[in-house]
Parts: sequence; C-alpha cells; structure tokens
Amino acid sequence: MTQTITPSRLRLPDPGLSSRLALSAGCTEGVRTSTADFFEWLAGRQQKHAQNVERIRFDELAQWGFDPETGDLRHDSGRFFSLHGLRVRSDFGPVAEWTQPIISQPEFGILGIAMREFDGVLHCLMQAKSEPGNINGVQLSPTVQATRSNYTRVHGGSAVPYLDAFRSAEPSRVLADVLQSEQGSWFHRKRNRNMVVEAGPWVEAGEDFCWLTLGQLHSLLRHESLINMDARTVLSCLPHWHTADTGGEPAAALHPDREIRSWLTGRRAEHEVVTERLPLNQVAGWHRSADALSHESGRYFSIVAVNVSSHSREVPAWSQPLLQPHGHGLAAMLVKRIDGVPHALMSARVEPGFVDVVELGPTVQWTPENYAHLPAAAQPPYLDLVLDNPAARIRFDTVLSEEGGRFRHAQSRYLIVETEDGDDVEETPDHRWMTERQLDELLRYSGQVNVQARTLVAALRTLR
Repeated sequence: MTQTITPSRLRLPDPGLSSRLALSAGCTEGVRTSTADFFEWLAGRQQKHAQNVERIRFDELAQWGFDPETGDLRHDSGRFFSLHGLRVRSDFGPVAEWTQPIISQPEFGILGIAMREFDGVLHCLMQAKSEPGNINGVQLSPTVQATRSNYTRVHGGSAVPYLDAFRSAEPSRVLADVLQSEQGSWFHRKRNRNMVVEAGPWVEAGEDFCWLTLGQLHSLLRHESLINMDARTVLSCLPHWHTADTGGEPAAALHPDREIRSWLTGRRAEHEVVTERLPLNQVAGWHRSADALSHESGRYFSIVAVNVSSHSREVPAWSQPLLQPHGHGLAAMLVKRIDGVPHALMSARVEPGFVDVVELGPTVQWTPENYAHLPAAAQPPYLDLVLDNPAARIRFDTVLSEEGGRFRHAQSRYLIVETEDGDDVEETPDHRWMTERQLDELLRYSGQVNVQARTLVAALRTLR
C-alpha cells in the first residue's frame, strides 16, 4: 500500500528553478528509472490493470437515470457529473445558432504532479492509470488525477494516494498552481486545479507509480496515446526554463505584452456568445435510442453508456455515461522565427463552455467530419498550410488521447509545423504571433490558454 509520510516543516533552498527544470529536461535517462525499465514497468501495469468496458443500454446503468421531466442524465447522488442541453448563439465559426447536449461538472478536480530530486535531478512522479474511455487501457497520468467526488469518496471506494501532498502543500513547495479549463465544446464551464509540487524524501513511488525526468517525458510525448491529457496540461503549467532569463526578448516579440493582452480582451468583448441551459429532452435534432443519444445527421458525437470492471480503481465495478466523438480532431500550431525569436501563431477561440468567452487555441483546431456538409469557405484559416507541408517542416506529429474518464476513444492529431518566409501567414483578426515567453506568462493565469493549446505548448518545449 502506498503511503505518504507527513513531513516536518522544512524550508527549501532556492537554487534557481529554471536551471533545475532545464537540467531535468536535458536528462533523457532517469536516475531512478531507465527508459527501457519504464516500458517493462508499463507493460506490467497494462496487464495488471486491464479493464473490461462494455457498451450497455441506458436502462442498464446503475445509479444513473434520465430525469422524467427534463430528460437530463445524472447520478443518483447528485455528484460526479450530469448531462443537460445547451442552446448556443455565436458570431464565431460557420454556424450561428445550435443546440447540443453538454457535460456539467461544476466541482473542481485536482490534477497534480509531484517532483523530487534524485542525484540533483528533478523527477516527476507519474501514474499508470486506466480509464474506461481510453482506447488502449492504461496511460501515463499525473500523480493525482481526481475529481472532488472521487477524493471525498462519494463512490465509497478507497482513498486517493498522495492527495495530501497537494491539498496540504507548503507554499514554498508549490511550483505551479492554476485553474485551467477543459474542452469547451463538450464541458460546460469545467475547470481543474493544475498543480506541481516539489516533494521531499518522504514521498516514494508505489507500484503503480514511477519517477521520470522531464527529458524522458518529452520523449514519451511522441508516443501515440501514451501520456494522457491530464498529465499534458499539468506539464504545460510548469514555468518554462527557456524563457526565464531572456533579457531582451519582450522587446523582440512581434507584439508587446500589452498589445497581446489588449487584443485578447478585445476579442472577448467583441465576440458574441449567448448560452441558455435547456432540458436534455428539448435539444433539437438529437434523438435518444435504447443505447445512444445522437444527432440525426450522424455527426458530432453521441452519448453512450458503459459498464466497467477493474481491479485498479477506487471501486472495482461501476457503470457510467461517456461522450463518444465521431471522428478524430486536429490541433495544429504554426511556428516560425521572427527576428530570430521563436513565435507560435495562436487563435482567439470561442467555445460555448468557456467561462470567459474566448481562450487562446492552436492555429487550427477542428474535426473534419463536423465540417463535411459545409462549403469549403467554412474551413478554418491556415488549414492548407498546416496539412500540405513537407515532412522536414513538421516538428511534432502525434495522435494523442483526450480525457478518458468522460470521453470514449477520443483522439486528436497534434501537429507543430514550421513555416518559412515565403508562406502566406498574415494574421487575421482572430490570430496573433506570440513568443514562448508570452505563452508562458499567460499560462500562469486561469482561463487564458485552452486544453488543446496546452498540449501543444508541452510539445513545443520538447523541440530544443
């Protein structure tokens, strides 16, 4: 059984966090776990924690049901999450008004990575975790990945290991701590607390956990559906070691910080998004069968039900709804050097579930199947430039899974593409070139950078 020993109050030295993170990022073989040993360990975890996940009818869901008046789908306890309808009117994108189901989970979860030094090198404590929606079962997750309903044990299951290292962390040990959004097209105003905490020698790795350097994690990020979404978002919130002592970079940025802040504020003020909660049974164009709630066109996504049995979770068996997308997403970032300084082209993206209307997204974020019925003019800007590039200009290209606790087999292709001087990449009103330092600054605050862009920021840090 994994235990976290309560430490005495210790004061940490301050040797310079950026240099310590840089050292970890440059270490591609861990002091505690070699990469070969990691894959052997992961294979063992995959075998031990295999889940049996079966599609079932809605009337086979245990402790879940549709409200007889509204049709909303919720747990008997009133906790975890629920599904209701949403009417949306927006001036962003090719469709001005629509209705849809959406997941409501108002409670904050904790996504936390513990870091500890071994032989002077910082390591991250990562967990092999199975989720019912994962396409491949076990993926690498943060040290702690738990909703409030989970860690307060509404389900009656076992305690979450290492939770106290985050809930009771001394301020001097907290390296990152920020509320971040999740998918604003599928979640209604959902946010999680993303944390990185430096642990001391009292924190050891249990059998489902391993210590890995940032350099090892950067290498593993290129493996398909290996590092899960929750781990990627937490890693993006770490202070970026390449931008801590940049001297004149703010002056070298194409747009000064105040212009970026003003532009983002302006996009939030000028874009219109009006949302209205609806009963799920009043969502137009969506129809419920015995085992799925789907759009009449066959596009977008379906709500399905699954039965899960597992020996590796807080409870051994349960059933729940999952959102199953129709088609893979694409999230792509264009990058280039402007006056010698690396920049990324970011978009002001509107999604109905965002708390503050607009968050920064990748250059291109779309699901092709959702646009198939629309004219070519409805395709997002820069799409051809993203997709029609020689391999030599593609710096990162990996299919990664989205959150497996609420989504079934959700995957996106993540791309970073380097542009050249002759490419036609003029900014639009909703796109701006930003430096890595400017992105790093925005990631210190809640609700500035969306979850797809945070994955690409984590990927961008692997390129040096």
